[in-house]
Amino acid sequence: MTQAIYINGEYFSREDAKISVYDHGLLYGDGVFEGMRIYSGKVFALEDHMTRLYESARAIMLDIPIAIDALTTAVNETVAKNGLTEGYIRLVVTRGGNQLGLNPFSCEDPQVIIIADTISLYPEKFYTEGLELITASTIRNHPAALSPRVKSLNYLNNIMAKIEAIRAGCIEAVMLNTKGEVAECTGDNIFIVRGGRLITPPIDAGILEGITRNTVIDLARENGIEVAEEAMTRHDIFVADECFLTGSAAEVIPAVKLDGRVIGDGKPGPMTQKLNAAFRAFVAR
Repeated sequence: MTQAIYINGEYFSREDAKISVYDHGLLYGDGVFEGMRIYSGKVFALEDHMTRLYESARAIMLDIPIAIDALTTAVNETVAKNGLTEGYIRLVVTRGGNQLGLNPFSCEDPQVIIIADTISLYPEKFYTEGLELITASTIRNHPAALSPRVKSLNYLNNIMAKIEAIRAGCIEAVMLNTKGEVAECTGDNIFIVRGGRLITPPIDAGILEGITRNTVIDLARENGIEVAEEAMTRHDIFVADECFLTGSAAEVIPAVKLDGRVIGDGKPGPMTQKLNAAFRAFVAR
């Protein structure tokens, strides 16, 4: 089946899907996006993702030229048209534009793009053996400069940290905030387990409020696990019993080493496995 990519109400093949080289999304990273998982032909937490998309757009004064219900329908139609039962959706809204210059108010043609495809963020062996992490020297953007709650097309901060991880022989890095506290990883939220408690950085640590993160928190509480959203440092990860990451692309993946220090016994821990199983069962429903 030929891949069908949605752009502004029409479908194009991968080769023919194009937008202007003058688009502010390309020139300045001016736009917003959502990455969503497809399970059994349905988009997981679609309403939550759509709400976050429109909130991100409102925060940067970007008017999405289609109502939320209509765009939700377009997402589902794109999944069906591509015949995907398991996969990934990338929904992008750019500022548009047809001339150079920073002024966003000169742009009157936002571009709405929906890509349905597959994704494998990490090799399968890391889901059974666990990831090795480093701490990036690239810190998370100050929230007063660019709110991490806006899921924008400007991902250079994360990419610079990702480069550090890859150059160090890893594929993921922990990013600290301007206070030296753990914020998140380059593409995922982070959790640790200590003394039977599940701990994750709070929203004000400068993190994206991840939808998979929130789902795992809810599942943990439903299973009688105490959850705390509190500031943490690298030391807390070093001495943790377990560590794992969450994200729409990553789902739930264990981490077993940070900066050369083995976390716990160096294997995916029992709470990580329990929550991963609960998450798999939840999305299967």
